[in-house]
Amino acid sequence: MSKSPDTKQSVHIRWLIRRDLQAVLDIESASFEYPWTEEEFINCLRQRDCIGMVAEYAEQVVGFMVYELQPTSIHVLSFAVHPEFRRKSVGSALMDKLFSKLAYQRRSRIQLEVRETNLPAQLFLKQLGFRATGVLRSFYEDSTEDAFLMQFRAEASQSERMPAEPIHRDKAS
Repeated sequence: MSKSPDTKQSVHIRWLIRRDLQAVLDIESASFEYPWTEEEFINCLRQRDCIGMVAEYAEQVVGFMVYELQPTSIHVLSFAVHPEFRRKSVGSALMDKLFSKLAYQRRSRIQLEVRETNLPAQLFLKQLGFRATGVLRSFYEDSTEDAFLMQFRAEASQSERMPAEPIHRDKAS
């Protein structure tokens, strides 16, 4: 890895393409005790509503996210930043990209699961406005560890609010 970025502006967010996969796998392995395999990434990204994006700095992939578009939400399936680039706004730049995809009356929330032992991720998400909305017992196939379901909800601007009609939202899946 090379020099770390100074600001969010120096990080470029773009679609994940096939040639990025090895860098994504390296970041995944450096970030998680039970990383996704290449096959798991490929199978996920072949799904119609599954999208992958990377954070690039100086032509190097330094972070990524894989998410699924659901009817009323965006579900983050995997998200990681290379250890040398953490706490340098890379994760915030990736999340800003997701925030820009929210619309109050369409997809109004981002949700994801975080291991109960992953305190750095929990604190990062809380700082961005996420909140824990539930505990998923023995959530992971690779362990008996619980997960926190965390969500971020879009705020409606005055012009987007419907005065008398309530908006129906599905429960978290």
